[in-house]
Amino acid sequence: MAEAALKTTNAAATAPLLSVQGLEGWYGESHVLHGVTFDVKPGEVVTLLGRNGAGKTTTLRAIIGILGKRKGSIRYDGTETIAMPSRTIAKLGLGYVPEERGIFSSLSVYENLMLPPRVKPGGLTVEQIYTLFPNLKERSGSQGTKLSGGEQQMLAIGRILRTGAKLILLDEPTEGLAPVIVQQIGRTLARLKSEGYTIVLVEQNFRFAQTVADRHFVVEQGRVIDMIPNADLDANIDKLHAYLGV
Repeated sequence: MAEAALKTTNAAATAPLLSVQGLEGWYGESHVLHGVTFDVKPGEVVTLLGRNGAGKTTTLRAIIGILGKRKGSIRYDGTETIAMPSRTIAKLGLGYVPEERGIFSSLSVYENLMLPPRVKPGGLTVEQIYTLFPNLKERSGSQGTKLSGGEQQMLAIGRILRTGAKLILLDEPTEGLAPVIVQQIGRTLARLKSEGYTIVLVEQNFRFAQTVADRHFVVEQGRVIDMIPNADLDANIDKLHAYLGV
């Protein structure tokens, strides 16, 4: 009895926080996801790697519920979300930072931070976000139009952290940013991981992904075709180059 209970406890401890199974997705009549399957454990950082148009961003949009048509299974913390609207999914504790960042140009940094409602307890305070991103504190009263690309990315991430989300979907967070800002984003993701956040990262720069991720899922033509543990990435570098066309 005790052994059975221990096995049950261990299984629960390692159960995925996010499980995507056979995910299909469409933009209008265009069928773009063809059975995407992967899982993410609590506190894990995983990346979706692949060429442009492979379906990586579409997968994130499907998970957060803003893809027009989807079917299959998406379970978050044991709850099936495939039929839920995006607002309900967000309230479960999922946050999405799109590639375009979604900063309101007419609002200040502080106003942008305060805009989304809290969805779960435990979100960071504004002061905690300023500690994480000192640039934002210095620019607190600046309008969104006055921010650099790196500052906009920090603001987009900080805004989600205030809501209480514990699973963060990040789409191309380093795209177009200076190397020093990329390093700062990397340190931030490492810190969030150490504090128990779970992150799904779409990233073209696999060398950056290698510094932050536990596992890498390769997406091709709307399917996950391979999984490479981060510890094995260098040993599989030729295969990865072939997948990515680099």
